[in-house]
Amino acid sequence: MKQLLTFLVLFMGIIACSTQQKSVASSQKTDSKVTASKSDTIRIANDSLEYEIIIIDPGFSSWMLTNARDRGFYSQSYLENHNIPWVTEWNIRARSPIGRRANLYEMQIDYRQGINYGYEVNYMLFNYLTYFQLTNKERLGGPIPRL
Repeated sequence: MKQLLTFLVLFMGIIACSTQQKSVASSQKTDSKVTASKSDTIRIANDSLEYEIIIIDPGFSSWMLTNARDRGFYSQSYLENHNIPWVTEWNIRARSPIGRRANLYEMQIDYRQGINYGYEVNYMLFNYLTYFQLTNKERLGGPIPRL
C-alpha cells in the first residue's frame, strides 16, 4: 500500500511538472503573437480613387480589434467632420514642432476637404486619430475623441 501511494504521488508530481511546462510554452507563443500584431503595418487603399493610408504604429492593429466600432457604425460625413479638424491640427504641429512632442508628428497627412476618399480611408484615418489622441494624451482640437 505504501508503494502504491508513493507511486501515485510521484506520478502526480511528474504530471504536474509536465503540465506546467506546456503552460509556459503556450504563454510564450501567445506573447510572440501579441508582439507580432503590435508591430503590424496596416495599409488601407481605395484603388479606384488612388488614395491609401499606411499606418506604422505599434499597437494600433490590436487597438482596432478591441476598441474600434464596426464598419458602418458611423456615416462617412461623420467621419469626415471629425477627420478634417484633426488632420488640420496634426499638419500644423508637423510643420512647426517647436514646443511640442516633435517625434509624434513626423509627417504631414495629405487630406483635403471636398475630396471623396471613400468610406474605408475615412474610417481608418478616424480610428487612427482617435487611437493617437487617446494613447498619447494629445488633443488635436475639434471633436473630443471617444470610444
